[in-house]
Amino acid sequence: MVRIIGFFVGLGFCLVLAIAFFTGAYNQITNPPAETAEKEFHLHPKPLALESNGPFGKFDRAQLQRGFQVYKEVCSACHSLKFVAFRDLKDLGYSDAEVKAIADQWVIQQPSINPDTGEPATRKSVPADHFPAPFANEIAARAANNNALPPDLSLMTKAREGGAAYVHSLITGYRDQPAELLKKFPTAKTPKGLHYNPYFANLNIAMPPPLVSDGQVQYTDGTKPTVDQMATDVAAFLTWTAEPKLERRHGIGVAAFIFLLVFSVLTYMSYQNIWASKKRELAHS
Repeated sequence: MVRIIGFFVGLGFCLVLAIAFFTGAYNQITNPPAETAEKEFHLHPKPLALESNGPFGKFDRAQLQRGFQVYKEVCSACHSLKFVAFRDLKDLGYSDAEVKAIADQWVIQQPSINPDTGEPATRKSVPADHFPAPFANEIAARAANNNALPPDLSLMTKAREGGAAYVHSLITGYRDQPAELLKKFPTAKTPKGLHYNPYFANLNIAMPPPLVSDGQVQYTDGTKPTVDQMATDVAAFLTWTAEPKLERRHGIGVAAFIFLLVFSVLTYMSYQNIWASKKRELAHS
C-alpha cells in the first residue's frame, strides 16, 4: 500500500513539473521578454594580457608598483583596500623602510581614540595597519559620490566576471552614448550625474572617468603613462590584492601535476609487472 501511494505521489510530482516546464516554454515562445538597452549594448571585457595569466603566470613587480602608484594617486580618494595591510606591500618589492614611509605619509589617517579625553581622533598609519577607508562611513561615502557607494577594491578582480580584464575595460570604456541606442531606446538616455560605459552592467555608472589623459600619473621607471598603460597596471595591482598568493598556488599546482603524472606512470608500470606473471600462468594453463 505504501509503495502504491509513493508511486502516485511521485507521478503527481512529475506531472506538476511537466506542466510547469511546458507552460514556461509556451510563455517564453509566445511572449518573449522585451529587448532592453542593457542586453543589446552591454559589452564583455576585452582580453587583457598580464604576466600573471595562465598556470605558469608570475607577477611583474615593476608593473605592480606602477599599479599601486595609480591606486594611490587616483583610486584611493574614493575606494578602500580594507583587506590589504601596508606591510603586504613588501611582496611588491618595497623594502621595510619604504613600506614604513608609505604608511606614515598616507594622506588618510587611521581612526583612533584620544587616550586623554576619550574623544575620536586619528593617527598616522604603521605597516601593521590595513589601508584606511577614505570615508568615515557609508553615509559620508554616498554623500560625496552622488548617492553611489564606491566599492572596496581588495577583491574586485574576483568579484567581477572577467577579473582584471573587466577592470581595464571599465576604466578605458567611457564614451558618448551611441545614437543608435537612443534611436532604438529613447527612454534609455544616461541620467544626469551618471556616465555611459558599455562595460558596466546597466550601462550607466556613477563613477566619472578616473583616468582622463596620458601622463595623469608620472611613473618613475620611465614607462610611458598612457591611459591604457595606467589602466593595465592598476588592473594588475588589483589582481595581486585579490590573490596575493597566486604565484605560490601556481607553483603548488605544477608540483601536484608532476607528482600525479609520475605516480600514474609508476602505478601503470607496477600493474604491468604484477600481472605479467599472472598472464603467463593463464596462457600456459
